Amino acid sequence: MIEGRRNTLAVLATVAAAYAGFWYFPELGSTELNFEAVQYPRGFRRLSASESSSGFDLFIGMNAMGPDSLADAEARVRADICGALYGDDLSATQRVPVAFFTEYYCPYCRVQTRTLAALDARPDSNLRAIWHELPLLGQSSEVAAKAALAAKRQGAYVAFHERLMKSSFVATPEYLQALARDIGVDHQRLITDMRSAPVTEELENSAALARVFGIFGTPALIIGRTIIQGQIDEKTILRVAEMEIEEDWTSQCQTA
Repeated sequence: MIEGRRNTLAVLATVAAAYAGFWYFPELGSTELNFEAVQYPRGFRRLSASESSSGFDLFIGMNAMGPDSLADAEARVRADICGALYGDDLSATQRVPVAFFTEYYCPYCRVQTRTLAALDARPDSNLRAIWHELPLLGQSSEVAAKAALAAKRQGAYVAFHERLMKSSFVATPEYLQALARDIGVDHQRLITDMRSAPVTEELENSAALARVFGIFGTPALIIGRTIIQGQIDEKTILRVAEMEIEEDWTSQCQTA
């Protein structure tokens, strides 16, 4: 028990140091939004942000991916950028998709998750959240991401994700077994799915999307065709979504 607490504190200390001074958006609800076009994917744009930290390898969690795996994943997502980014048939809903790249040890992600989940849950919402696991901070991050994606195979992604986001944890086998029991998912199936090719491919695709869109940390969002690196407030999310509707963002996904 003492050793487990020490491991948790060590992980949290590393995360705090890594994210000190990392991307942080000021509240932009009443200011002019400045966009800059990106060369690829064609038609997408980036919302200018604030300063970032330096001296920390934000792709440390990608080290398990070999160059061949990453190249294959990039080829898959480039073949259908919007499909890889947003999933379902975009014509099936009028809501603007928001792809959210998140990491369980990222403190800003916890705040952004609450904001985005609340917006997505509103009956009159014009947003649809799509979650992308982007484990950047080592083995425990990657294990947690795989567990959440495995839980999705049992219809329990949201419950798993919310519990992980609210907890200070190290993703040990004992912790995952207790969490599976509490949420009501089959633990053995969870472990099997964590090791499966589809879960691995889903993680690889999210990592490849991050590279394609120039995302190098979390949280990050892509609202329609607007790339945003860093935590942003609710007003800004809604403003960007309204602009995407007015400017018919869906036409971009027909040509991307």
